[in-house]
Parts: sequence; structure tokens; C-alpha cells
Amino acid sequence: MTEAAILLDPTAERAPAARARLGRPASLEGLTVGLLDISKARGNVFLDRLDELLQARGVTVRRYRKPTFTRPAPLDLAQKIAAECHLVVEGLAD
Repeated sequence: MTEAAILLDPTAERAPAARARLGRPASLEGLTVGLLDISKARGNVFLDRLDELLQARGVTVRRYRKPTFTRPAPLDLAQKIAAECHLVVEGLAD
């Protein structure tokens, strides 16, 4: 993919911070993928399927859940995910 992508940050920041995108790993081999359920309806259905597919490929998966979708993840949860995972997928659904 060579075209520039514009990513929108859905947080309510008055002055959004510019953040560089991190590079994608060449492979998931040996990495731990975190799956974060943000507690929206049916997000777990998507994450359950993704969990199955990743584990079938031999990827280590860890699951997490926010207490509510109306607030950012608690700091201790974010720190735990950062310490335990190489990358994370958030399940957004309705």
C-alpha cells in the first residue's frame, strides 16, 4: 500500500496529538497478540473468531476487556496489555 492513509483518533481531545504509525511486524511468529473487548455489543463475537484464527496459526493470544465502552481503558489495564503483548486488536462492534 503506497498511498497515504488518514487515521482519525476518536478520543475527545481539544488539540489532537500527531502520532506516527508504528511499523507492522514482518510475522506474528513468536509474538503475543492482545485482543481487547471494549464492551460494546457483539464485539466479543468478532474477537472470538479472530482468537480462533490466530491460535490456529500458532499465535499466542491474550484476551482483555474494558469495564465500559464509554471511557478509555483504565491505566492499569493499558499498562498490563503493554507489558504482556507485542500488538493489540480492539473489537469495535454494535
